[in-house]
Amino acid sequence: MAAKKFFRKLLKGLQYVPRVIVTDGLSSYRVAHRELMASVQHRRSKYLNNRAENSHQPTRQRELAMKRFKLMRHAQRFLSAFSRISPHLRPRRHLLSATDWRQVMADRFAVWSEITGVTTTTA
Repeated sequence: MAAKKFFRKLLKGLQYVPRVIVTDGLSSYRVAHRELMASVQHRRSKYLNNRAENSHQPTRQRELAMKRFKLMRHAQRFLSAFSRISPHLRPRRHLLSATDWRQVMADRFAVWSEITGVTTTTA
């Protein structure tokens, strides 16, 4: 029943009949596919479904860097702030020469220090 409901919701907004449906190996998808749209080719593979898995890969990388969160709410709260800060401290290095990169990083750390009020000391 859940698989049928999933397929109905998935196809509800489409204005065309899909050529192929790719799902993972869940056996209930096969039954729902046969009953709802037998004319559409059904491919079952965990490897073909990578587009859906890769869509949240940046979030998973950030989560892994923080060694997992106990609750999803904590992850969401952290990521909402981190996603705005992270690009500021990671310029697109492949587009910059070494001297330009050093200058960009010096400017960004100066802005960061000004905003946070943290001063760095050198030994």
